[in-house]
Amino acid sequence: MKTLLVTGSSGLIGSEVCVHFANLGWKIHGIDNNQRAVFFGAAGDTRWNQHRLEKTIKDYTHHELDIRDRENVLKIIPEIKPDAIMHTAAQPSHDKAAAIPFDDFDTNAVGTFNLLEATRRYSTQIPFVHMSTNKVYGDAPNEIPLIELPTRWDYADEKYKNGIPETFRIDQTKHSLFGASKVSGDISVQEYGRYFNMPTAILRGGCLTGPNHTGVELHGFLSYLVKCNLEQKEYTVFGYKGKQVRDNIHSYDVARFIEEFIAAPRIAEVYNIGGGKNNTCSVLEAFDMISAISGIPMKWNYQEENRIGDHICYYSDLSKMRNHYPKWDITKSLTDTFKEIYQAWVLKKQ
Repeated sequence: MKTLLVTGSSGLIGSEVCVHFANLGWKIHGIDNNQRAVFFGAAGDTRWNQHRLEKTIKDYTHHELDIRDRENVLKIIPEIKPDAIMHTAAQPSHDKAAAIPFDDFDTNAVGTFNLLEATRRYSTQIPFVHMSTNKVYGDAPNEIPLIELPTRWDYADEKYKNGIPETFRIDQTKHSLFGASKVSGDISVQEYGRYFNMPTAILRGGCLTGPNHTGVELHGFLSYLVKCNLEQKEYTVFGYKGKQVRDNIHSYDVARFIEEFIAAPRIAEVYNIGGGKNNTCSVLEAFDMISAISGIPMKWNYQEENRIGDHICYYSDLSKMRNHYPKWDITKSLTDTFKEIYQAWVLKKQ
């Protein structure tokens, strides 16, 4: 039986990967210390997800470990002896990072480096997959000429008709401190791949979402929006007329891509992983979609000032992913994803 080590195992992507690989017959070890609750308070608590994994996965072992703890990170990997590592643990909010800069950098940059070096010392042969972010591009995508449509912005430049490719620049742009710490982790994973010839993947996520997301205002766009709708809580739109666009990918499709990469790994590859153009929506369009499902009108207010470094329009070009792994594609439509998130919040309220 193969063994998978997942950091951030109680989070959205981490838990989805745990379940997916357990269903494939892997033994799962999860590392998580519920740091999301420290970052975001009680609303960000993920213990419920940890308990779900412990109850539903037969060969699941939880490790209460902070990835900033270098000594114990260096110890645990040779103890577990994983056949692959999926690294999803992070401080995930670009807004929150400015308030906790040391925690942000130590988690996203130093924590990732701890795991890379621990992996290298154990084996340079096992796949290491890192969950990065589209924030490594900073606000450079905002320099692309846009066209304003009734409910959204879109790219006016034909070069980006399929979205942002992996060749898009990551420097000379405002990232937010979160984006900067994630750039450090992103580049480190690439460097360990190239320098030590290790099979590594960097997944620059768009809006990663799904029913197991513990969405809060500072992180978890669709999950939090759906929660606000059900609770009839006012949702705040920050700038861009509410027409800012995101591509949304269900956590299941992320896990499926990770399965494909681990089965046929490459050295230091970067992928923009998101829903692609077909799974995009603006904030205004998201309001209409959830209201159509729940039957509840959306309550919202508007603040003219946008979030620092926020994208006006962003969606991922999936061409490279599809070319490298032709068995993979998006299976969950945006409507499917909305319905699953809605149903999950309904169950939690019962």
